[in-house]
Amino acid sequence: MTERIADSDEPMLAFDLATDEGPAAPQGGLSVRDVGVALAATLALEACGEGGSSSSGGGTPTPTPTPTPTTPPLTAAQASRFLTQATMGASKTDITNLQGTTIDAWLTTQLGLARPQKFWDFLVSNGYRDIANINNQAGFDAMVWAQLISSSDTLRQRVGLALLDMLVVSIDGFSSSFEQFVMAAYLDGLWDNAFGNYRDILEAVASSAAMAYYLTFLGNTKANATTGSVPDENFARELMQLFTLGLYQLNPDGTQVLSGGKPVETYTQADVSGLARVWTGWNLANNDNTTPDRMRLPLVNVASQHETGVTTFLTTTIPAGTDGPTSKKLALDAIFAHANVPPFISKQLIQHLVTSNPSPAYVGRVSAVFANNGNGVRGDMKAVIRAILTDSEARSDANVTSTSFGKLREPVVRLTQWARAFNVTSPTNLWPFGNTNSTATRLGESPGRAPSVFNFFRPGYTPPGSSISAQGLVAPEFQIVNEPSVVAYINYMQTLITSGAGEAKADYSSLTSLIADSQALLNELNLVLAANQISAATITSLKAALDSIAVTTTAGQTNRLIAAITLVMAAPEYLVQK
Repeated sequence: MTERIADSDEPMLAFDLATDEGPAAPQGGLSVRDVGVALAATLALEACGEGGSSSSGGGTPTPTPTPTPTTPPLTAAQASRFLTQATMGASKTDITNLQGTTIDAWLTTQLGLARPQKFWDFLVSNGYRDIANINNQAGFDAMVWAQLISSSDTLRQRVGLALLDMLVVSIDGFSSSFEQFVMAAYLDGLWDNAFGNYRDILEAVASSAAMAYYLTFLGNTKANATTGSVPDENFARELMQLFTLGLYQLNPDGTQVLSGGKPVETYTQADVSGLARVWTGWNLANNDNTTPDRMRLPLVNVASQHETGVTTFLTTTIPAGTDGPTSKKLALDAIFAHANVPPFISKQLIQHLVTSNPSPAYVGRVSAVFANNGNGVRGDMKAVIRAILTDSEARSDANVTSTSFGKLREPVVRLTQWARAFNVTSPTNLWPFGNTNSTATRLGESPGRAPSVFNFFRPGYTPPGSSISAQGLVAPEFQIVNEPSVVAYINYMQTLITSGAGEAKADYSSLTSLIADSQALLNELNLVLAANQISAATITSLKAALDSIAVTTTAGQTNRLIAAITLVMAAPEYLVQK
């Protein structure tokens, strides 16, 4: 079976799923056989990272400060590489501007930016607050894409997306009125606190209508001895397993604590049952369903539904008679103080921003900053983000050529990188990319639409039967990679690169002067999209393919430009972020 990337005036790319080859290139066209990118993401497996996630020992790392950030002049490749880790995508202008300053100064500016617009305010200002939208999701996807693609606080967007991957709520996973506003309020809680304190993030999550709907503790009531009913345990379990502690006790460097050669569990079923008592009696702030406004208010506790007996979990006891709000505060404070939180959260943030398999030393340095920012503050997100992005392991140029460092770019970030690199705009704020979850025709991932609380991919996922698995390493984003999804990604991106999505169009004017010189065109794309990490050998193959496209006509020039961007974004060395 042959899958075509797109139809155009001049034939371009075709993938044959049986042979991994396309037909011989016609005049003005390209074949996958010639450029070798039919299964680009699969080929990237060998380049994804080292530093096992389940090693033992490690002990307490020395909380040494992170190295002094690289000072000017950054090379263009260094600037592009940093922006790849720290943003949703960067243009040539962004790269040049960073070269004129320092990473430290750039971080200070970004960490100090106020949010230009909240998700909730986007929905209101674009008319989605109408009662006609009470039972639909209108505006949700546009709201998310607008911020990820166009908001100036691009570091916050990248960290916010990482937090959403970790503290999952999916609009497709619950049923309520004004679902788009329920999600807007939840995302605002994550984005507002992304540069604050992780304890505040936990408070926002545990107090939100979205999480109460999604993990089913809305209206949760205390145990009833007569009927035998017990409190819903869903949120209590995931709060510990996914949002704070993880399943196994960790050393400060993220390695597992072992006893008799086996990992030690962090909590028991009794702890889950005890913690579930805290999440009883929580309901929406009021009963007014004529507007979505109650969906952004913190939950309130109904005393008659709240468990008031003695509550115990982990090493914490909440006395009998403690009211709901106080119980919640005591529970979150106790969990936040747990020794697992710094390494568990730090490692996942590193995985989302920099590399799938950070060394224990890297995790340990960041974990130490999470535990104490240098001024006695635990959970300072600004300090943690700065530590992650300025660490020697993140900034080392040697890791660019290392086969034991890096991560697969998640599909959403690939799309936003293209959009930001080429100034995609949506004049009427429709941002009509929509739901990109389809693995047959789109990205296989769409922000805010994860299939479960475990996200699209797990931090501990390893591709079965791969060399990564054999080495005991992980490659989380590969959980959503398969042959059809690879073809779908390339097809979808080629369509976007060619035509945009509805009114959301790219501006390629910065590249038009380079079209006649395929080497110069590829060099520019290599820098902006891949931080000069696509090898000379691959560039040579791509150049030969581009040179087969005549540029004596406007159609030919357009075809070469579209082919160049598509091929770069399909190259294994692009797909693996180093």
